[in-house]
Amino acid sequence: MPLPTIAVIGAGISGLTTGKMLGDYGVPYVCFETSDRIGGNWAFGNPNGHSSAYRSLHIDTSKERLSFKDFPMGRSYPDFPHHSQIKEYLEDYATAFDLKRNIRFENGVVHARRLDDGGWELDVQSGDTTRFDFLVVANGHHWDPRLPDFPGEFTGESIHSHAYIDPRTPLELSGKRILVVGIGNSAADIAVEVSSRALDNKVTLSTRSSAWIVPKYIAGRPADELHQTIPYLPLSWQRKIAQLGQPLISGRPERYGLPKPNHRFLEAHPTQSVELPLRLGSGDVTAKGDISRLDGSTVHFQDGTSDEFDVIIYATGYNITFPFFDEDFISAPDNHIPLYKRIFRPGIDDLAFVGFAQSTPTLFPFVECQARLVAAYCAGFYRLPPTEEMEAVITADERRFTAHMVGSPRHTQQVDYFVYEHEMRTKELPRGRRRAARSGAPVLGGRV
Repeated sequence: MPLPTIAVIGAGISGLTTGKMLGDYGVPYVCFETSDRIGGNWAFGNPNGHSSAYRSLHIDTSKERLSFKDFPMGRSYPDFPHHSQIKEYLEDYATAFDLKRNIRFENGVVHARRLDDGGWELDVQSGDTTRFDFLVVANGHHWDPRLPDFPGEFTGESIHSHAYIDPRTPLELSGKRILVVGIGNSAADIAVEVSSRALDNKVTLSTRSSAWIVPKYIAGRPADELHQTIPYLPLSWQRKIAQLGQPLISGRPERYGLPKPNHRFLEAHPTQSVELPLRLGSGDVTAKGDISRLDGSTVHFQDGTSDEFDVIIYATGYNITFPFFDEDFISAPDNHIPLYKRIFRPGIDDLAFVGFAQSTPTLFPFVECQARLVAAYCAGFYRLPPTEEMEAVITADERRFTAHMVGSPRHTQQVDYFVYEHEMRTKELPRGRRRAARSGAPVLGGRV
């Protein structure tokens, strides 16, 4: 019986791994990419505007945790590679598995319509309309900047961190009074970079909830190599142990000037930075709480203080956006989209999402794990459970992975990679294979 035809949206890490896994099963597919290159977020200066990489960016995940399981990163790479090395790694991955032959560059999907009789009709940049049996959405979720809505108006210059390249681009950031809003990894990196004394800036970091800072190295080894969740133990127990140990590893954030966090360790994403505590402790960066209002060049803070600024850099995260879908079909309000195993939308069996999660501590092998299941499904070796069971699992998984997190769009997609991968490999894939053996391969777009 014929295999289904597959369309993949995006040639970043999620689209590439999906293509690789489909190729392993011999399933035909076409990948539609708006850019002239692969890499998505890791293609610095990507002409499609989907890269958030700044010139000095090094990944915060060690190469040991970053590597795809079936394509280890070479020994020549440093512990924390530069973005250009991540792009090189993805190029090598695409070459090793001959992935570019299936990519239609500069020909992204403009509109995707689900057909009444199953399958998809896609309008693409070339003006063509094509039909496929199954659609994989892999367009990423770090390209549509999310901006806060503070009362008032700021009359200085402002940008989102998505647009930040270096202290000269797109703004001249020397001799300026700069406010960085946010305290994620990008906010920390940018605050450190623009606070260099050589630039003669006055830098303030504003944070609504503060953050726990974690080191990149412990005892001379990348810290994430020493962390691994045990799938057999309750996550709440493991969080409690980590919460007890964290102050001994890097101290409380208040000790180097940050506001007291409004959450315990691992109830929000920690910030990984070696240099931010030093810059705070050296007086090169001043920490403040949340903003209460903007008034011309004056920024007022919740603690009643105010200060004058020339530039605001908003490192305030991203929206999960699907510009090719009608909004009344599928959207992600406040970045929440309920998916079975973070992949499937109950009731829509010819659609899969890959890469839409905040996976701790690593994303690359997480999307590889997802792509493996999607490929097995498309090849007929995996079958989904009934819709009611899928919805119950979604509720249970969201409670387990996100219920303890601070309520914000930043944490709606939280998942623990080690638990997720273990359960997908040892439980979900075998169960899906048994369902397929018992009930037959799924029918996709009218084909088996």
